[in-house]
Amino acid sequence: MIISTWIGNPYYFLLSISILSYVSYTMIQIVHQVASKPRPWLYPPLLGAAVVFSLGLWTKHTVALLASDRMLAVNWRTVFIFGITMSLVYGALLLHIRKPFSERLTDLAASALMAFAAAMLHYLSFLAPSFVYYTFSAFPLILSLIVIWLASFFTFSIIRCKPRYDALIGAVTMGAGGVTMHQLGLQALMVQYRDILTIDRLNEYLLLLAVILWMAAFLITSFSLVTWSTQRKYAAMDERYKLLVENSLDTIVLIKDGRWEYINPSGLALFRASHEAQLLGTSIFHLLQKPYHEEMAEWLGGIRAGETLPSSTVELQWITLEGGLILTEVVRTSTILDGVPIMQAIIRDISERKRNEELFVNAEKLTIAGQLAAGIAHEIRNPLTSLKGFIQLIATGRVPNDRYSAIMNSELALIETTISELLMLSKPQMNEFVVIDLRQLLKESIQSLHNQAKIGGVKLEMADQPQPLWVKGVESQLRQVFINVLKNGIESMHNGGKVTVAFRQADEEMDEEDHSIIIRDEGVGMPDEQLARIGQPFYTTKDKGTGLGLMVTYKIIDNHQGSITAESQIGAGTTFTVNLPQHHMPHSALVEK
Repeated sequence: MIISTWIGNPYYFLLSISILSYVSYTMIQIVHQVASKPRPWLYPPLLGAAVVFSLGLWTKHTVALLASDRMLAVNWRTVFIFGITMSLVYGALLLHIRKPFSERLTDLAASALMAFAAAMLHYLSFLAPSFVYYTFSAFPLILSLIVIWLASFFTFSIIRCKPRYDALIGAVTMGAGGVTMHQLGLQALMVQYRDILTIDRLNEYLLLLAVILWMAAFLITSFSLVTWSTQRKYAAMDERYKLLVENSLDTIVLIKDGRWEYINPSGLALFRASHEAQLLGTSIFHLLQKPYHEEMAEWLGGIRAGETLPSSTVELQWITLEGGLILTEVVRTSTILDGVPIMQAIIRDISERKRNEELFVNAEKLTIAGQLAAGIAHEIRNPLTSLKGFIQLIATGRVPNDRYSAIMNSELALIETTISELLMLSKPQMNEFVVIDLRQLLKESIQSLHNQAKIGGVKLEMADQPQPLWVKGVESQLRQVFINVLKNGIESMHNGGKVTVAFRQADEEMDEEDHSIIIRDEGVGMPDEQLARIGQPFYTTKDKGTGLGLMVTYKIIDNHQGSITAESQIGAGTTFTVNLPQHHMPHSALVEK
């Protein structure tokens, strides 16, 4: 029997559009929910969306056949066709989400896959029963494929939009396109079936159809309820996050392609903007100070390249719309919004904090200056008082002029030493660095202190060091360092003792690039409180010390790119370790030495 031309029924026609529009809307909502989630999360929901839409396609096809004089056939071959259709729909949705190409090209490919799935279910369902032969009419066939492809492409374009009414328009378009394709397909395909549709066969079909329709209704309703519940949950979460962002005292922004994508009310107040339109869509570089343009451009370039950049905190300077300067601390990180990499940033105004820090630093400088002034006055006033007394005594004529000259000279030398040490601390020294062997320098320093050590009953010992320890530095300054440390060791032992000098040569294999000089005494030692303060100006444990000696020592070692550490134990003595970068001498120079 040759099937005649389709005879329309408006009620079934509207029911078909409603069914396909409903499942299309459900599919769009599910895709909206998974679009911003990590990939492992999206596979089960997308599979559910594919099942719902495929069931809707098949239900629409069945209802539309009831409105025509075509033969309705339901058998297990139909289930096989449904499985293939569902797989193609799932592939189209997965392609749309993962975006292997540009957005437009991806939508074209996904819509082509979706159109092929709808057309295959439609045309293969006609061929599911046993047939004698069939014929195709080219024009309505091609037109039906074009209609369903355009409807699918429009729907995928709508899926990228967030507003609810756009999703509804896309669903209705897909419903109308699918039904239109079906009606054109009725005209495109003519089939002569082998069997006649009897009452008994129709009852079997209707029973199987009822079961399938019940399953379809159950699944569609379940997914619809799950989608509705999920929407409500995410809407509540979205509202909470929106409240947090909108009410935040810090500026929260989204930056896409170097332009403001979003800015919260605090950001509008920060940049002195009265409404969003003054900033949104404009380049961030218009308000960012020029010295920071290159750094920001590099960061944005990395985001556009798809790199996952770690969060970082930087200080940036901006200009408000009114021309004022803002000092800010920016916490920035890369994120994904609608499948597009963007920069998320939290901007905090630190202008007031910077002003307070500057005031604090100035106050600290004044405090230090006051302490230095007080220390200098104390250290110079004592010898000046002695000098004044001696001058007044000599002026009376009762004592010879040369009786106190030696004492007066020592007081003047003390003043000169104090001033020299202060000058070394206050201004950079223009000195020429030369190559020095630390062994020889330590030997000369120990010899210069030999008499002082002998008077105090102190023995100076230096360990043997066969290899030269070459460094670059100012010989007089390094000699002053070692003399200061050795003198401190000698003066700390009131009942005699021993000061030992040891060496540790740099070893590149052990990752040691510095030569070390270890000076250990057997003095009274220092508690941790005193040890923490050594090197500070005018702090000393000696009765006649200024505290400047060790401060100068630390300063000299720092200028030589070295370091100095101290360890002490009460009753056991103190150990100073001086580390200086090694210098590699040419082989010829080593031979000469």
